[in-house]
Amino acid sequence: MGAARRLDNRTARHLWLAAHGLSQAGTGRPDVMALIRQIGFLQIDTIRNVTRAHNHILWSRNPNYREGMLWPLLGRDLFEHFTHDASLIPMEVLPLWQRQFARLGAKAAQAEWFQSGLARAEIDTIRARIEAEGPLSTHAFDTKATSREMWARPPHKKALDQMWYAGDLATAKRENFVKFYDLGHRVFPSQLMGGPEDTEAVDALCDMALDRLGIATCGEVQRFWAAMSAEEARGWADRRQPREVQVIGADGTARTAYAAPDLDARLADLAAPTGRLRILNPFDPAVRDRARLARLFGFEYVNEMFVPAAKRRWGYYVYPLLEADRFVGRAELKADRAAGWLRVTGLWPEPGTRWGAPRTARFEAELARLARMIGVADLQWQVRPPA
Repeated sequence: MGAARRLDNRTARHLWLAAHGLSQAGTGRPDVMALIRQIGFLQIDTIRNVTRAHNHILWSRNPNYREGMLWPLLGRDLFEHFTHDASLIPMEVLPLWQRQFARLGAKAAQAEWFQSGLARAEIDTIRARIEAEGPLSTHAFDTKATSREMWARPPHKKALDQMWYAGDLATAKRENFVKFYDLGHRVFPSQLMGGPEDTEAVDALCDMALDRLGIATCGEVQRFWAAMSAEEARGWADRRQPREVQVIGADGTARTAYAAPDLDARLADLAAPTGRLRILNPFDPAVRDRARLARLFGFEYVNEMFVPAAKRRWGYYVYPLLEADRFVGRAELKADRAAGWLRVTGLWPEPGTRWGAPRTARFEAELARLARMIGVADLQWQVRPPA
């Protein structure tokens, strides 16, 4: 085998952005399933600072996306389960996901509450109600937590979680983001409930991860779905022997990574990203791995939602700003839909990045697109870009 191909930093960034659908401008009516299939799955989140993360992630790839386009696909084209967080996953992945049901269901069953025997009665009661009444939300049950700590969960919620992780229950729908649980066999297509043997499933999931990442280390492949151990991912690499490349980081250092099998075709078709300035969500898959983000783009990003206010460097909900193939800053935004405004409450240009009139105009254009998506008209500036 010859020497590994060397990818300069700009080429690596272009490959990464193209793989994540952040290279070219999306036009026309969004094909929501095509967008989700391209990135692999869609993380969902409860916080609606401006718009919820799942809506923002899709909108960043096609500014014609609107809230409400996503949820009709749940149960038909998508199922909800846990990757590194709660996510919507294309239904065709379901046969490979049987191992994740088994892994997470068993993990939840190891909890002291489950082992104590208290879970069995709760599970039987809740399952019987759902079987008789149809999809129910957690609000249909009224058991109370046994302590007042913020992390304490009432017994019915623990029972619902264990059954949901195990695939015995599934998300039938969401109403105002409230999850409704139904029996898994009434939500999941029966023809997709049989899965391949374990090694075959691991190999298929890793192949899919590498395809969606384009270039990745073995650890990055393993963490993509968070559905296998590091040892299992290394076994995939030993069996598949994926092509190795040398990827040059933002600091000029080289790192060995694997490349998707069609790397040469991707490079032949690779176009420079458009000059659009994009406001990305903190949960966007392109920025999820902070170490990789720093290595590839030289951009340090910390999600400070869970950092005490006095210790934050930036703010509570801060959006990375991507222009072409560079991160040029970060902004804190807030919105009040009832009052009809979107406000820039913080703006931090990257060191060495000039914010003259052209870049400010591109930022304003993106803010206007975001305002249209959430249905507000008044764009306010608490902090303005530097001249």
